[in-house]
Amino acid sequence: MKKLKSGNFAVNFRAKDFNGKQINPVDFRGSKILLSFFRGASCPFCNMRLRELIAKHDEFENNNLKVICLFNSTNEEITMHAGKQNAPFSIISDPNGEIYKLYGIESSHTGMLKAMMKPLKMIKMMTSGFFNMKSISDKPLIPADFLINEKGLIHRAYYGKDFGDHIEIEEIKKWINNY
Repeated sequence: MKKLKSGNFAVNFRAKDFNGKQINPVDFRGSKILLSFFRGASCPFCNMRLRELIAKHDEFENNNLKVICLFNSTNEEITMHAGKQNAPFSIISDPNGEIYKLYGIESSHTGMLKAMMKPLKMIKMMTSGFFNMKSISDKPLIPADFLINEKGLIHRAYYGKDFGDHIEIEEIKKWINNY
């Protein structure tokens, strides 16, 4: 699995989101894209981040940024967990990790341990309302985020270091406002 870098073209794919809508990033040319990869749909860290993205949706839309999220879960699992948040953007089910492979998303048990070594992050996760035991059995995928410009080029490829490590919201906001 080769990691993508700034300046690479985003890898194209076709998929249906968990609501059945056909998604192809090429269809979003002319808009900026945040392509965000998560672990499983029951992951509390993932659901906390999803909640952040939902809260920023209007600001992102007003600045021509489209959000596309992927979960290494089935449509049914997304419906039972992350889908309950009613995200106003597409959430794609990729249970076999086919799109994850295209983007060089990695697994790491060390990433789980790194997250567990951050007490404040763990307390926030435990009290988020998203904690559940199901997520323990999810694959130990490490999240990644890609900021893709209007021409389909990756502006920033961010590969997380632990289960809850995503590109900072402030960095996304700076990019959409200054790029």
